[in-house]
Amino acid sequence: MQNLNAIVSQARGALEATYQSRERALAHGRALTRTCANAIRAMHRGELSEARLAVAGAQAEAVEVAAALADYPELLYAGYVQDAHKELAEAACLLALIEGVDLPTPESLGIEAAAYLNGLAEAASEGRRHALDALRKGEHTRAETMLTAMDEILSALATVDFPDAVTSGLRRTCDALRAVVERTRGDVTMAMVQDRLMRSLDSR
Repeated sequence: MQNLNAIVSQARGALEATYQSRERALAHGRALTRTCANAIRAMHRGELSEARLAVAGAQAEAVEVAAALADYPELLYAGYVQDAHKELAEAACLLALIEGVDLPTPESLGIEAAAYLNGLAEAASEGRRHALDALRKGEHTRAETMLTAMDEILSALATVDFPDAVTSGLRRTCDALRAVVERTRGDVTMAMVQDRLMRSLDSR
C-alpha cells in the first residue's frame, strides 16, 4: 500500500489532462458548429463569398480540434466532436452543391466517413430551401438541378448498408432526406407544369 498515493496522484494527473483536452474540444466544437451555421445562412442569402470564408474557417477549426485531441482518440470520436464534424460536412457539401462543383471528400475536410455521410445527407436536405428559393425567382432549371443532386445523393447513400452503430444513424437521416426529396420533387414538378401552362396560354 505504500504506492497508493503515488498511483492515485498519477491517475489524477492523467484525468486532469484528459479533462482539459475535453474542455478545449468542446470549445472548438461549439465554435465549429457556430461557424458552419453562419456559412449556411450566408449561402441561403446568396452571399457565397462570405460562405466560402466561413467554411474555410470551420475547416481550420476542425484542424485545431484534431490537433488538440491527437493524444486522446477517445475524445476525438466522442459524439459532440463527430456532431461538429457533421456540421462541417453539411456546410462544405451544401456550398459545393450550390456552386455546382465537385463535393469535398472526407479526407479533404479531415473528418471520419460516418460524420461526412450524415453531413452530406443534411446538405441535400438543405438543398430543398435553395430549390424553393429558385422556384420563387422563376429559376426552374436551377431548382431542377438541385433536385437532381438531392436525388443522386439519396440514391448513393442508400447503398451504405451498415448498422447504425457504424454509420451514426445514417439510415434514419436518409429516411428523413427521402421525405424531403419527394416533397421537393412535387414542388418542382408543379412549378414546371404551371410554367408550361402559362407559356401555352401566352402563345395563343
